Amino acid sequence: MSDYILEMRSITKEFPGVKALENVNLQVKEGEIHALMGENGAGKSTLMKVLSGVYPSGSYEGEILFKGQLCQFRTITDSEAKGIVIIHQELALIPQLSIAENIFLGNERVARGLIDWYKTELDTRALLTTVGLQESPSVRAGSLGVGKQQLVEIAKALSKEVKLLILDEPTAALNEEDSENLLQLLLAFKKEGITSIIISHKLNEIMKVADSITILRDGKTIETLDVHLEQITEERIIQGMVGRDLTHRYPHRKANIGEAFFEVKDWTVYHPTQAERKIVDQASLHVRRGEIVGIAGLMGAGRTEFAMSLFGKSYGQKISGQLSKNGQPLRLNTITEAIEHGIAYVTEDRKEYGLILMEDIKRNITLASLKKISKRYLVNDHQELIEAESFREKMAIKTPSVHQKTGNLSGGNQQKVVLSKWIFTDPELLILDEPTRGIDVGAKYEIYTIIHDVAAQGKGVLMISSELPELLGMCDRIYVMNEGRITGEVGREDASQELLMKYMTKGRD
Repeated sequence: MSDYILEMRSITKEFPGVKALENVNLQVKEGEIHALMGENGAGKSTLMKVLSGVYPSGSYEGEILFKGQLCQFRTITDSEAKGIVIIHQELALIPQLSIAENIFLGNERVARGLIDWYKTELDTRALLTTVGLQESPSVRAGSLGVGKQQLVEIAKALSKEVKLLILDEPTAALNEEDSENLLQLLLAFKKEGITSIIISHKLNEIMKVADSITILRDGKTIETLDVHLEQITEERIIQGMVGRDLTHRYPHRKANIGEAFFEVKDWTVYHPTQAERKIVDQASLHVRRGEIVGIAGLMGAGRTEFAMSLFGKSYGQKISGQLSKNGQPLRLNTITEAIEHGIAYVTEDRKEYGLILMEDIKRNITLASLKKISKRYLVNDHQELIEAESFREKMAIKTPSVHQKTGNLSGGNQQKVVLSKWIFTDPELLILDEPTRGIDVGAKYEIYTIIHDVAAQGKGVLMISSELPELLGMCDRIYVMNEGRITGEVGREDASQELLMKYMTKGRD
């Protein structure tokens, strides 16, 4: 009998105008953690959707063998019946239902034709203990943080007697502590004989847990690496993913920094519904022309809330403090006013708040500045097309047409569309909130180059990132936040991960 629990042979999957997978082969050994890596758009998620029945048998070419048996999955239910369970990057819990109801939805514990709620709660408690979650089974899933929701999804997979667990970017939205807990859980499952396939762009995490690594590029299998037989480095994986050596993770830049033009003084923000809860506490900073300024901080430090409150008070209440631009007082009470005064904000959640996924690329790019392509309140379709095509070329957005739905693009290309949208508004200050979250190293490099180009035009960039190496590699200065306060300011020459972490964990005086 084969050592492989899964074999996917010569898988080819086409969409209109695009060949997403071409003769892809994947072999996964039983009981291992197998990483699937590649740039955005390489075909990783598509391959897993083929495996799990999201794309049914008959919609692709090739063969799937699971435990030596040829399988033809027409639905997700078919693959789950064999013990193959996928957890997508966008979690599929129903927020209004309890943890227990979510775990056994479609897989109910039934006695005499009725749901056995006693057994449901009993089994839920056992599953939650397995994944290390202390919550009551009756707690609403929507009240949980993302890290805990991820654990509920895993508990749901375990309830289906999972033999092969597929996780698509499981730590993309998690903090370091939650990410580490999840990785340790996968290692524990491995000891119990459960096989896992993990898709991730976080190379350090893959190096920590993976036994084998299969790399896809442009919809084709490039190679499979055995971590235990070869000296695998992050640089070696990157070379396989992008097809070339990335000598430097961050593009070289010669900064030309001018005078301070944007200033924030004693900025204070309260929670939008909890009137006494202070989220940002007397924060002050400034940005110079041509400068990339970073904001570091742990989860809950108030970075996103600070940025959103600056952008036309789109977060918070009882906001006080002073804004000025070019030495003149600035009052931004709405998002429209922020845009008109040259402020742009690229949200950390591009799918929920940054894009209209059902709209085409063209409309998404021009949406924040329709006045530039309109006359007498009518959009000039020809001008809109010209502008969109210009950004497609400048930003190297990989798409056959700007008429394509934005939701069909890979994460990296969606991020380029979001950046295009806000750069089209001609901002003087571009605020970036986690601009490379969930994006592969090749696409990150392209995003970094775009950010450098913005700064080179004499504009200011304010960049929030949870990846300290990214801030160190990109920023001229870094402010550090903790508990809503700015606890430190560090120049490029003095900055280090240790110093930033010191300020990030500095409590109130």
